[in-house]
Amino acid sequence: MISKRALPYLLLLPATVFLIVFFVLPFLQVAWYAVTDDGGFTLQHFETMRQDWKFMPALTNTFLLVIIIVPIQIALSLGMASLVTKMKTGRELVLYIWTIPLGISDLAAGLIWLSILDQTGFMNSVLFHLGVVDQPVNHLLYNDYPALIAAVVLAEVWRSTAIVLVVLVAGMGLIPKEYGEAAEVFGASPWKRFIKVTLPLLRPSLQTALILRTILAFEVFAVAVALTGTNLPVLMSETFHWQFDLQDRHVASAYALVLLAVSIAFTLVYLRVLRVREEERA
Repeated sequence: MISKRALPYLLLLPATVFLIVFFVLPFLQVAWYAVTDDGGFTLQHFETMRQDWKFMPALTNTFLLVIIIVPIQIALSLGMASLVTKMKTGRELVLYIWTIPLGISDLAAGLIWLSILDQTGFMNSVLFHLGVVDQPVNHLLYNDYPALIAAVVLAEVWRSTAIVLVVLVAGMGLIPKEYGEAAEVFGASPWKRFIKVTLPLLRPSLQTALILRTILAFEVFAVAVALTGTNLPVLMSETFHWQFDLQDRHVASAYALVLLAVSIAFTLVYLRVLRVREEERA
């Protein structure tokens, strides 16, 4: 018979085994490949990565996409979540429609937007039949850097904003209505109630959404490849390139560790900033 003291550990055992087998062991293997070769310990793989001409463009593009995508998604999700929580009827239907992109894979989303933005795509067909353009326009030219960035941002915002939305809707559902009603009685406008009441109480959910979405944004890959090919390198695409095209798992592991490091750094920043704000508020 299982004792009450051992039961919690037994229930956690499957999840613990899963994490060890599919996360801890692969991470240790990647770390090992990144700092070793046939001669033992080395940092040459990181030096090879640094000297790769695509490394700095990939790093810059990844950071730029994160800096653009995450704030847009947070702002959109806050507005959408506020609208959903205030709806009396049809809330479930609207939320269901808005979260449909969650069921679409990264690659499928990239291909959908490629069919829209391509020279022979849906957008050019509409613009041509409306007389806006005389001939199809290529919106994804290899040398049009702003257009390539905008295309990836547009596709990512459409595909993954629902992730943030679901977290924030759940968080807003936990906020007692009495707080907003009390602020309304004291004459607070809707905007001031949102800033002074909703946002502070939504901070734990907002923190979770920020961490989750930032980590996923750093891992942007399939959407960027589908829309831009190799014209807009990102860290994940370079990791794939070194692992499968160049068959160099050591440098690929170095790229993977860089991704892990920047993700952890951003997570710590979010935790630190929000913790300081909580202390100041207290």
